Amino acid sequence: MVDRSMDGKTVVVTGASGGIGAEAARRLARLGATVAVVGRSPAKTAAVARQVGAEPLVADFARLSEVRRLADTLLSRHPRIDVLANNAGVVLTRRSRTEDGHDLMFQVNYLAPFLLTNLLLDRMTTVGPARVITTSSKGNRFGRVDLDDLEGAGKRSELVRYGTTKLQNILFTRELARRTRGSGLTATAFHPGVVATTGINREAPLVAALVRCRLLGGLRTLDEGAESLVHLATMPDPETANGGYYHHRTPNGPVHRQARDDRLAIDLWERTAELLGVPAA
Repeated sequence: MVDRSMDGKTVVVTGASGGIGAEAARRLARLGATVAVVGRSPAKTAAVARQVGAEPLVADFARLSEVRRLADTLLSRHPRIDVLANNAGVVLTRRSRTEDGHDLMFQVNYLAPFLLTNLLLDRMTTVGPARVITTSSKGNRFGRVDLDDLEGAGKRSELVRYGTTKLQNILFTRELARRTRGSGLTATAFHPGVVATTGINREAPLVAALVRCRLLGGLRTLDEGAESLVHLATMPDPETANGGYYHHRTPNGPVHRQARDDRLAIDLWERTAELLGVPAA
């Protein structure tokens, strides 16, 4: 049997106030990890944190100031971060803009994890081997990245806009792996499956209908969805997954053709870094 002990490891899980994030946090804690439980809801985040013996970290990714504050807190409390699980996400029917001036779904699903990862990157690449695991979706195949329209202003369908953010997650993962190769950090994106109890699609009736029709890969249990994340956090040779996209626990999952475009990944990274005011190199 493969030893999946996480003794001595520190794991940050965003979107951990419910769904697969909460279940993954509980399972990783049972494996011995110190888990930083990050969520938007104070009450729900506190409940999960109590279950894993941690202090809740509340951050609303609709405010980039809270992402920066979260990064400062994590850096002050954890001398090492072994796994960053970028799991927070949302699907919305109605467009709305954040106080930072960005499309809300674009910011929560893509900009915020990009920013958080970059703010923690020095710690993760200098203290020891580390992993960045980003929750994407098979729905990436419905998206399309336009460097002149990163936020999807020209896209009417919530499914297309959601898919675009998940395609951006995959491209981000690909470029992060390239930029940090040889540092000990590995980056992987994955599709956990459609989990009926997560509530991520409660605001988007079209996506909810697609879930019922099983067009996004079929319904999975909460335990099955969390297992995908736990598998990537504990697999003995993460280098084999570096830069990759997993469908559940299977490598080389189905992706939009743009997901394999190295030049697009570089350009997207540079545009995003400029948008956020973080170093591109």
